[in-house]
Amino acid sequence: MKRGFYTIMSAQFFSSLADNALFVAAVELLKSSGAAEWQRAALVPMFALFYVVLAPFVGAFADARPKGQVMFVSNAIKVVGCLLMLFGTHPLMAYAVVGLGAAAYSPAKYGILTELLPASQLVKANGWIEGLTIASIILGILLGGQLVGHMVASRLLSFDFPMIDTGIDTPPEAAILLLIFIYALAAWFNTRIPHTGVEMRKMPSNLLELVPDFWTCNSRLWRDKLGQISLATTTLIWGVSGNLRYIILAWSAAALSYSTTQASSLSGVVALGTAVGAAVASMRMRLDMATSVMPLGIVMGVLVIMMNFIGNVWVAAPFLIMLGAIAGFMVVPMNALLQHRGHNLMGAGRSIAVQNFNEQACILGLGAFYSLSAGMGLSAFSAITGFGLIVAGVMWVINRWHRKNCIEFREEVEHLLEIARHDTAHGAK
Repeated sequence: MKRGFYTIMSAQFFSSLADNALFVAAVELLKSSGAAEWQRAALVPMFALFYVVLAPFVGAFADARPKGQVMFVSNAIKVVGCLLMLFGTHPLMAYAVVGLGAAAYSPAKYGILTELLPASQLVKANGWIEGLTIASIILGILLGGQLVGHMVASRLLSFDFPMIDTGIDTPPEAAILLLIFIYALAAWFNTRIPHTGVEMRKMPSNLLELVPDFWTCNSRLWRDKLGQISLATTTLIWGVSGNLRYIILAWSAAALSYSTTQASSLSGVVALGTAVGAAVASMRMRLDMATSVMPLGIVMGVLVIMMNFIGNVWVAAPFLIMLGAIAGFMVVPMNALLQHRGHNLMGAGRSIAVQNFNEQACILGLGAFYSLSAGMGLSAFSAITGFGLIVAGVMWVINRWHRKNCIEFREEVEHLLEIARHDTAHGAK
């Protein structure tokens, strides 16, 4: 890998570590304040809100500036969100600000890969970044769970600064304060990322001009015969994965009577499986083989429903590892295919922004569905069943769609796959 790749990986690791620990701390902050179940579930769609609202702008912003600078600013915004949470802003609103920072961060994080590396290394690079992201998710969720647990929280709260009243009085508040320093470390790594030498694209003076440009890019990907399938698949995978973070917490409380600290360990188990699946995919899959993983999406939806029949942690742990592994094995080649098509059609930053818009819209939609189900009084088991049925049904439709494309546009689809195969072979030389 080229110089700078591992610096990007370090920055991504610490930023993602703090993101996931903050999610657990925010859940516990709402829980300890007596907030309703639907508000805790709403953390997931609130985080996705600015990904959707600002999608026309963040991709162009990432293409207009060195991506290391964009990532630095994004981490600074996340720190502001943490401070708002500490100074009394409603956790849902403050967490949305953290989501704003993440929305700006993502196009730069993925877009810099296509600027730095040849097409032949994209699957491997995605394996690295997804595997490392999942590792940070595992450790972040575990860290968050431990920080709000009695043993660690009591030690954090025991620190006393002479003549200074910090106002930090609860375990989740102490956890959030510590996470600010992790975001600062990620920001420092951002300053060490080298310039890729790719020419910057200026943003227009009238930002509203970006809206039709974004929708043109969005339409272009959805019209592309491989772009539309890879976009639909990754959209659904991330929609499921994004909401599983909270669903596992809710399911653990209902099925196993787990506390937030205990439940966070099982969320980490799902992420462990995802890391394994991502690693295997990065070693075994090629760009032109990406669409072969699609039927696994239906299996993933069925497995979500089967969670309702598990009441033993020794069965739950390997089951959740398998669920995560399927998601990881699917997302690496499909992400690489989508990045390849997007980079060729419109440029890295805009392509990733379109991808984020669709994926986060799915997270928002599925999260809103789950939050609404909880608000209507449905049990966690009923809400999970509805969630799994939607996932399996949509993935079945996407599979049918791809088969229809292959029949009606066989020559075009085969030509696009041949281009991907050629780019992979050419880059390997």
